Amino acid sequence: MKKSSVVLGALLMMGALSSPVYAQFNLGKAISAGAKTVQAVSISDAQMAAYVKESVDWMDKNNKVSDENSPYTQRLRKLTEGIKDADGIPLNFKVYEVIDVNAFACPDGSVRVFSSLMDIMDDDELIGIIGHEIGHVMKHHSKKQFKTQLLTGALKDAVASTGSTAAALTESQLGTLGESLINAKYSQKQEKEADDCGYDFLVANGRNPWGMVKAFEKLQQMEGNAKESYINKMFSSHPDTKARIAAMTKRCQKDGFTRPESK
Repeated sequence: MKKSSVVLGALLMMGALSSPVYAQFNLGKAISAGAKTVQAVSISDAQMAAYVKESVDWMDKNNKVSDENSPYTQRLRKLTEGIKDADGIPLNFKVYEVIDVNAFACPDGSVRVFSSLMDIMDDDELIGIIGHEIGHVMKHHSKKQFKTQLLTGALKDAVASTGSTAAALTESQLGTLGESLINAKYSQKQEKEADDCGYDFLVANGRNPWGMVKAFEKLQQMEGNAKESYINKMFSSHPDTKARIAAMTKRCQKDGFTRPESK
């Protein structure tokens, strides 16, 4: 991969190899919907699925997706080979070539990994992050977060006006939903649940769960060096980072997994 003259400050401090840099993750004309009280508006699973698909399609269209011949795509394909579903939810993986250090998984099983995160993670660490994000999907955390966003503010009004069909969303509303998927904030309890579920998912798919520990350790080392990134999303509101790392380490040791050497 080429080196670029523009990289995140955190990557410079680490001396990490950087990628071609494109515009920061594009949320288009996203607006803040405002935190209004959620009212009793019902939404069916079919509507939820339609809203999620529309949001993911919009994000894929408005951001640079690595093509099939890209080293990023080839690496991700190799890492996730054989990983087809999570509790029956079909998974699909893509890379966004953007400068943010991030990754997220959607309720429909769409997993999006940012190229700048791939630049700072070795393969073991990257699959650990992916396992954790899939854990949020399997525990339905991402679905609950998305539903909350749909039933808040202006989006709530759009949903309420359509009855049993999914509302046609504006660019602004799609941007708001995209932002809610990317920057989802989970509780301490939910993060721990995703850790444990992600661990089990990795083991069930023949992956070494030490990757999750290694990824958390690296992100912890970088805390404070990057803004609005996966690092802050993962740890800013969770002071028990050391405890989470210790818990995953204990599980790996108890289950007899060998910690991979750093690459």
